[in-house]
Amino acid sequence: MKRRADTDEKTTSLAQQSLALALAGLTEPEEVRAFLVDLCTPAELEAMADRWRVVPLILKGVPYREIHELTEVSVTTIGRVARTLETGTGGYATALRRQQSRGAASH
Repeated sequence: MKRRADTDEKTTSLAQQSLALALAGLTEPEEVRAFLVDLCTPAELEAMADRWRVVPLILKGVPYREIHELTEVSVTTIGRVARTLETGTGGYATALRRQQSRGAASH
């Protein structure tokens, strides 16, 4: 994704914080889905959904080629998600943990 040269780090950080607050203020999955549909292009939304879809498979240790065969997500994208799981900020793991705990609470 192309970065604007004139946007400084502080401005970018504030914009990301504002976006995070907007998402955190939404309480129902349908609200979040509607926000994402409004915010993102179809291609952006598909890319994010693809990344999210492979997270549990990577964490289960499913080989990349098998993940690709199951999901049709590119091996390159699968590798990027795996790298982010190892070296990122922990967002994927936190979201998955929360999703799983909500699922367990509803059963």
